[in-house]
Amino acid sequence: MTSRNEPCWCGSGLKWKKCHYPIAPQRKVKEMARDYLGKYGIILKTPKQIEGIRRACRLAARILQETCKAAMPGATTDELNILAHRLHLEAGALPAPLNYGTPPFPKSICTSVNEVICHGIPDSSLLKEGDILNLDVTCILDGYFGDCSRMVTLGNVDHDKKLVTEVSYECLMRSISLLKPGIFIYEIGEVIESYALAHNCSVVNQFVGHGIGLHFHEPPQIPHHFNQLRIPLAEGMIFTIEPMINAGRREAVIDPKNHWTARTIDGRPSAQWEHTILITEKGHEILTTLEED
Repeated sequence: MTSRNEPCWCGSGLKWKKCHYPIAPQRKVKEMARDYLGKYGIILKTPKQIEGIRRACRLAARILQETCKAAMPGATTDELNILAHRLHLEAGALPAPLNYGTPPFPKSICTSVNEVICHGIPDSSLLKEGDILNLDVTCILDGYFGDCSRMVTLGNVDHDKKLVTEVSYECLMRSISLLKPGIFIYEIGEVIESYALAHNCSVVNQFVGHGIGLHFHEPPQIPHHFNQLRIPLAEGMIFTIEPMINAGRREAVIDPKNHWTARTIDGRPSAQWEHTILITEKGHEILTTLEED
């Protein structure tokens, strides 16, 4: 019988009683899934669900890649939206953002330019040299969800735009690199905010990553800032990490007219990259990457 004072089986370095207790190492997968659903509301995905989510994520990554190729000076974000919508339909998928929420989101993707942090709504505005653009794609394929975003820089960009684009990507990849069963959720935000602050950037704390797969948004929330969320990662968890990094103050202001678009409070640029990640038996798998990435 495992003593509560012994090191936890997950390898976290903590005592069992301070980590996964009462989940014992020999417990069956179904029992662990029941524990996580009851204690945290987290759905640990089955192999069948994981395969479906993996297909949705690969499609989202492919649509995102093709849409990014079309982002150039002189194009409109509405044209990018039309392209992405068509790619969804051709693949037998649906764009998850379309008509989502209250008020209903009116477009199929999010396009966030310069000082827009997230949830930018595509329109007839022309992209121009020196802009940075976040494209965010979430698709529904056979009932499963895949979610990802990335930055596009248009020509030569100024120091602040270059800084947040690079720092946000590094924050994402550094946080992903530590993922494995037993790691606590708060450690993700710790890695992200420590790196951002070291590079004179701030981390938006009004928006978070989230569980995904069977629904657009599921538990748990994944904060990108310092926090105390002591939920241990477990095999079968699927969630997004999507750090929003600002060159100035962290606060976001929501557009009072459309109730969606979030902008930096000081008008300085913001950047975001996003992946959907699966926690595996000994580590993790990035589901929204392509072989050529």
